[in-house]
Amino acid sequence: MNSWLIFLLVIIIGSYLLELLISFLNLKALDPKLPAEFTDIFDSQEYAKSQEYTRAKTNLSLVSGSISTVGTLIFLLLGGFNLVDTFARSFELNAILTGLIFAATLTLLGFLLNLPFSLYSTFGIEDKFGFNKTTVSTYILDILKSALLMIILGGPLLALILWFFEAAGSLAWVYCWIGVVLFSILMQFLAPALIMPLFNKFSPLEEGTLKETITDYAQRENFKIQGIFTMDGSKRSTKVNAFFTGFGRFRKIVFYDTLMEKLNSSEVVAVLAHEMGHFKKKHIIKMIAMSVIQTGIMFFFLSLVMKNQGLFDAFQMDHLSVYASLVFFGYLFAPVNMLVSIVFNFISRKHEYEADAYAVSSTSAEHALISGLKKLSQANLVNLTPHPASVFLEYTHPPVLERIEAIRNLS
Repeated sequence: MNSWLIFLLVIIIGSYLLELLISFLNLKALDPKLPAEFTDIFDSQEYAKSQEYTRAKTNLSLVSGSISTVGTLIFLLLGGFNLVDTFARSFELNAILTGLIFAATLTLLGFLLNLPFSLYSTFGIEDKFGFNKTTVSTYILDILKSALLMIILGGPLLALILWFFEAAGSLAWVYCWIGVVLFSILMQFLAPALIMPLFNKFSPLEEGTLKETITDYAQRENFKIQGIFTMDGSKRSTKVNAFFTGFGRFRKIVFYDTLMEKLNSSEVVAVLAHEMGHFKKKHIIKMIAMSVIQTGIMFFFLSLVMKNQGLFDAFQMDHLSVYASLVFFGYLFAPVNMLVSIVFNFISRKHEYEADAYAVSSTSAEHALISGLKKLSQANLVNLTPHPASVFLEYTHPPVLERIEAIRNLS
């Protein structure tokens, strides 16, 4: 048997088994006893509901992961990638356009495979637990808008990558690295102004005590912002959140309208202070720099397996191509990507603790931050007792109980 094929099967099946193990550990870690820290927020019935929500999401993930893995294996072993390549080549276009058709066809097949699970998640699970506010028309429009953005933005970027690897020789991976990094930076400026408004409505925060408090705090911390906005998150879900977007003086503070309903003004400011802490501690810049390095490593390894005959034989391909190499490399890079993600997640969790510490020191509102975190956890039915292995592999934020303990220890 082809050694590349064996390696691929190990990666695909191994990833699935690891996901299976983590899911079972998470389910086993669910503790029916309500943590003492949350007795002032949860009642026993609502806590049981949060655990049932975790079970429902986990079970759906297990089913979708199982079907996706089996589907991928069948598609791989029966030469499905070669069939798609034959279809793409039937139009007799140049290599770049053929590659775009190849990628678009695989994306469409993946979307169709995942669609039933997405529908059930949105209109089944999220609806059952009182989160879903998405209408069928909004759901369809979101899909169409996302597809249009993929064509307008993703298509040219993929075409540029294909062109570099077709024409730039041994330094192609360097040009691709630079191109993708510049594109990512550009998107940081375009997304708040052009892309996000396609999906949500942003309105300036109404004049009043809350806006004055937020503005005073930002000025006191010498933090320049372009404006304070609310977003119609309730258009799709009752879940709550807040975030910053943009850079420099173009930064905007955005609150979900659902958050404004759940938190009082001191808690809103505490959550804002946490988000501001990420900027003050330069977490955003650090993560961007790490992402740039990761992108460079990825393109370098990609250049090493470009048009590898053994790899193409494993996928039963009749023709070598740059565009298929990109797709196949995604499977090979999965273990490396997982290791990188573990490192990124560890650093991200560390950043969350630092941002919490900044919020407490800059507002002297330890209790407001803690109560805000509790209310956010309650509103989103957060799993309060995730298994440590799940946290280690998947969590970008520390479990809320650990965050609260760390905040209390600050004093």
